[in-house]
Amino acid sequence: MFDWWWAYLAVGAFVGFFAGLLGIGGGAAMVPVLALIFAAKQFAPAHAVHLALGTAMATMLFTSVSSVRAHHQHNAVNWMLVRRMAPGVVVGTFGGALLASVLELRLLTIVFTVLIYYLSAQMLFGRKPQPGTAPQTAVGAGATAAGIGAISSLTATGGAALFVAYMVKHGTRVHEAIGTAAAIGWPLAAAGTVGYLLTGWSETGLPEYSIGYVYLPALAGIVIASVLLAPVGARLAHRTPGPLLKKIFAAILFLLATKMLVSFF
Repeated sequence: MFDWWWAYLAVGAFVGFFAGLLGIGGGAAMVPVLALIFAAKQFAPAHAVHLALGTAMATMLFTSVSSVRAHHQHNAVNWMLVRRMAPGVVVGTFGGALLASVLELRLLTIVFTVLIYYLSAQMLFGRKPQPGTAPQTAVGAGATAAGIGAISSLTATGGAALFVAYMVKHGTRVHEAIGTAAAIGWPLAAAGTVGYLLTGWSETGLPEYSIGYVYLPALAGIVIASVLLAPVGARLAHRTPGPLLKKIFAAILFLLATKMLVSFF
């Protein structure tokens, strides 16, 4: 149970630091690292990626809370929009977790890697969402939320970049879009976690101390370290050029996803 505690703390420290520094959830970085750790621990190959996805999703239940509180204190959360998009997020994210459970391992690995390459490219090339004025209809917002939720569930990410781009395009101020996306991240994480718990509940061959596809020792270590390091990253964010660090993080994501892809093939 405790033989890889240092690795879980290291992953949590890395994720927490960059979450505070760049305002990202870090799930995309966690999944390939956890998949490699679980493979090294000789967990059943058929379950390693699912456990990595489920555990990473569960960590966001804890790491997103402080971010939401900070944005709310700055009046940067549009709670009406959160309520409008939350049902679609829950349906899409839960559906994504169910889909992940039936996807063949290699296909799931490819899907994850392609999506991470896309997110990395967005950060590397500094593409920013362009403001627009098109109104957000309830149906359009709900359908978009469901689609982003499904993608997020398959990659164990909060989908913040996609939510922010959508909201800014539809006339939301960028700071309010960032805060609102952070708030949407909690129901997304909750639905995804429930999905991975249920789909893994009856699976055989899962390691001890697992609940469904959530591995508790990794969850505990990551949450503890990430909560401690997030404030450090947030303080450094005000002293360091953000664009350069975002490109460094994107490059790390690209390498981790590639390593995961090579390892499983």
